[in-house]
This record gives sequence, C-alpha cells and structure tokens, in this order.
Amino acid sequence: MATDTTTTGTHTPLGTPTKLSTRDKLVLFVLCAAQFMVALDFSVLNVALPTLGADLGMSQSGLQWAVTAFALPSGGFLLLFGRIGDLYGRRRLFLTGLALFGAASLLATFAWNPASFLTGRALQGLGAATIVPTGMSLLTTTFPEGPARDRALGISGTLLSLGYTTGMVAGGVLTDAFGWRSTMALLTLFAVLVLPLAPALLPESLPHSLKGMGGAPIPDRPRLDIPGAITVTAGLLSLIYALSTAADHGFARPDVITTLIAGVLLLTTFAYVESRTTHPLVSLPMLRRRTVAWGNLGGLVTFSMMSTVVFVLTLYLQEILHLSSFETGLVFGVQGILSAVAGVYAPKVIGRIGARRTLIASLTGQAAFTATLLTLTTHTWSVWVATAAVSLASMCHLGAIISYGLTVTSGVPDEEQGLATGLVTSTQQVGITIGIPLLGVLATTSGDLMSGVHTVVGIDAAIALGAAVLVAVGLGRGVTKR
Repeated sequence: MATDTTTTGTHTPLGTPTKLSTRDKLVLFVLCAAQFMVALDFSVLNVALPTLGADLGMSQSGLQWAVTAFALPSGGFLLLFGRIGDLYGRRRLFLTGLALFGAASLLATFAWNPASFLTGRALQGLGAATIVPTGMSLLTTTFPEGPARDRALGISGTLLSLGYTTGMVAGGVLTDAFGWRSTMALLTLFAVLVLPLAPALLPESLPHSLKGMGGAPIPDRPRLDIPGAITVTAGLLSLIYALSTAADHGFARPDVITTLIAGVLLLTTFAYVESRTTHPLVSLPMLRRRTVAWGNLGGLVTFSMMSTVVFVLTLYLQEILHLSSFETGLVFGVQGILSAVAGVYAPKVIGRIGARRTLIASLTGQAAFTATLLTLTTHTWSVWVATAAVSLASMCHLGAIISYGLTVTSGVPDEEQGLATGLVTSTQQVGITIGIPLLGVLATTSGDLMSGVHTVVGIDAAIALGAAVLVAVGLGRGVTKR
C-alpha cells in the first residue's frame, strides 16, 4: 500500500532493534537531564518571588522581571540558535549553552542586588535558548525515526512536563527550608552534574551535506540569514514581552500595545525576508508541510491551554479553597506522577495508532477533562475533583506533547532538524507564554473568582476541542499507522 510522503513517522524495518544500547541511554540521560533543568527553571522561582523581592529590595512591579528576564531570551533566540546549531555544530553550541546556564545560575544564586539577579536570569534564558533546540535536534538525529525515537521523545516529553510540575513543588519546599537562593543553587547543581558528562557522550552533529573530505567543514556551506535572524528574534522578543507584561498588567498599557504591534510587524517582515533570501533561516516550504503547520498548531494549543489550567487552578485552590502552598503542591505532585505514567505509555500508543491519531485523541481528552473542572464548587470536597481532572488532563497533554513533536520532526532531513526542533520549542515557549495573559486574566479581573474560573476553563476546553478538529482536518488521512 502506498504511503503518503507527509507521514509523521516511518515504518520500522523488520529486525530493527527497538531497545536502546547503554551508550544510547547515557546520551538520552544527558539530553533529558538538560531539558529537565530548563523546564525546572520555568517554575521553580514562582513561589519564591515574594521572599526574593523582600531580600533584594525589588518592588512588586520589579518582580515581574524575575520571570520576564528569563522568558524574553529563552523564547526570542530559539529559532536563531537552532539554525546556528544546524550550520556550525549542535554539540559545541549545546555545551556552550550548558556552561552559560550553569554560570548564570551561580550568579543568580549569589546575586547581591536586583541588577545582578536579573542579569543572571537573562543569561539563564540565553543558555536555555541554546540548550533546548540543540538538545532536541541532537536527540532526533541520534535516534532514528521509529520506536527508538518515539521512546526517546516520550522520555524527553515526560521530563519536560515533570520538570515544570516539580519546580512548582520544589520551589515552595526549598524556599521554606533554605531560602529563595536554594532554587537557583539547584539549577547550578544540575548544570555541574550534566556538563562533565556531555563532551564524551555527545557526537558532533554537523550534517553530512555540510562536510567535505574526511568530515572537514566545506567552505561554501549555507550562510546564516542575518536579516531573517534580526527580524524573527526582535519579533519574538517584542511578542513575548507584550504577552508576559499583559499577564500582570493587562493589555491597556502603552508598552504592551506598542510591543505587540511591533512584534506582529517584525514577524510579517520576517516572512517577507524569508521568501526573498537564498539561505532562509526558516524554509517556507517546510512551514507549508501539513505536518509542520498543523502539528505546531496542536503543540501551541496544548501548551497554552494547559498552562492556563494550572494557573487558574492554583488561584482556585489557594484563594477559594484556602489550601496552603504545600497542599497545593501535593495536588500538582499527583499531576506530575500521572504525567510520568503517561510518558511511559504514550510511545506505545503512538506505535499502535500513529502520531496523528494520538495528537487528535490527546487534544480531545485534554478538552474533556478540562471541561470536568466546570463542576468545581466552593466546597472542600472539590479538591478531589480538581486533582483527578487536572491529572487526567495532564496525561492527555503529555500525549499531545510527544505526538506533536514527532509529527513536526519526522521526515525532516538531518541538516534541518535544528530548524524543525527550533519551531517545536518556539511553539512550546510561545504557548506557555500566551495562555495566561489571553485567558487567565479573565479569572483575575472577574468580580467573582469562582465564576471567573468557570469561564476560563470553559473557554479553555472549547479551544482545545476546536484545535483537535482543525488538526484532524488539516492532517487528513495521510499519516499511516506504524
């Protein structure tokens, strides 16, 4: 039977080993530990912000920059560093990012004033923007399409989700026990543990098409698209700043409106530049692939809608049910455990029904369990409903993370894997960023918080379900079961 060329996965030849060798496991450990470290950084500081502000003398408005200073470079430079890794070597860029992240975390640990702390956070974000796309592309080029890559991405996706959840729990525990500096020290420790292992395990990944005789780089390899790099990086920085600021201050502020418009204009200019250049930063034919376009839509929705659910559920548990930070952390701890379980079984499901069907089913399940939160009340027994619903929704969310990553990166040549994974991780970063300002603000500005929570989860579930339908139609029936 003929197979559509836009498949999200390839058939595994008979006899292809599905078990990972010891070296493969060690490579996977290094790459996943780095991804877990970055995911941890997204949330570990949240609970510590009030203590941090009092210690360093940061104002309430200044605390926003503790988050934004990391989010701006970590999201804004993803595509650029993904492409630089394609052209000049992913391993060396990955190692550079690890070293930068570790040094920046150490600076943030011993910060003596707001400026030194925010500098550390910004450099952490720059290191994360280097680690994430190069680490993902190293993973997808190390493990061939089929069960090996499915399993590797399953573990990576599980640790990504688990890292974010662990950060929420660990941040509160560490801050209460040792102070806010311990949250940054934890990240420093991760970098110190991973960095010495990486050089010996990770091979250089300069694509064969960019090598000459004996593996030496050829002199006429594709050049970096400087105009494209400038416009897309500036556009993403503007967009992320606007959405991050809007999450705390709303969309009415002049700087939010200005940077939002600037971001849209810069990204539009980027698209024009890419259509005219010989060596584009982003291949427009790649963006026209059904798997890339619709897979990234699914990723954007699953990340943005799940981050919104976590945000409004935190408000609900603490402001309406009056749970402590520790008790709230336990709820999300259950969520993290079940997400880890989902990460084990998701690759097996993908192997049976394919990445396309798994993505559609996962988005549908995420929508259904999110809708269950509409039954929440002010009674304390609702905590059990909240725990079950968010945990089951997160299991589906984990399935969507893995299947959308496979959908986007499968069938992409090795020399463009950095670009493809850059798109995947940019979608992830933008998704995490846009959900809360677009929907979460409806809960915080509502006169009745309970009513606001219901409004947000209702819209959230509807968007996830709508995305499932669009992805189903957009991908069509061209993806075959492996």
